[in-house]
Amino acid sequence: MVPDFILDYQDGHFQLSLNSYNVPEVKINRRYVDMIRDMVGSDGRVKEKDREALQFVKSKIDSAKWFISAIKQRHDTLMRTMQTILDYQQEYFKDGDRSKLRPMILKDIADRTGLDVSTISRVVNSKYVQTQFGIILLKSLFSEAMQTDSGEEVSSYEIKNILQQCIDEEDKRKPLT
Repeated sequence: MVPDFILDYQDGHFQLSLNSYNVPEVKINRRYVDMIRDMVGSDGRVKEKDREALQFVKSKIDSAKWFISAIKQRHDTLMRTMQTILDYQQEYFKDGDRSKLRPMILKDIADRTGLDVSTISRVVNSKYVQTQFGIILLKSLFSEAMQTDSGEEVSSYEIKNILQQCIDEEDKRKPLT
């Protein structure tokens, strides 16, 4: 599996990048721009025989510009979402200790990024981040919260861990479960 993001943590600082394997660089071939320039005379006029070809090339360049813009917007959305998740779960990303995961739902990230919850869902649903402790499915970082008697929020993941620990430590001859 190829991760979508690469996260390095060195000397107390995070370095987040989008894996370039997943986002190829796309640009307009200079020959098409030159072709348009050649079709337009020094007086700014287009020869009658070149009008249709000029319109065709211009429309293809406009389509390519739109496509490049869409790729850039996707890149920005991915990075903004992952950076917000990193900021929210910074303690976890330092060493991979799942007990440090804060309760986090899609709406938390949507509110902080200004993006729609459905956009955040699409970003995290099948994206992975490579960390110093392994490759992580972003969706696995999200969990609901429960409130303790003291008012502290505990993630559902932490509650499951506590339950599993109780099960593992119980007397197997007289189990509580």
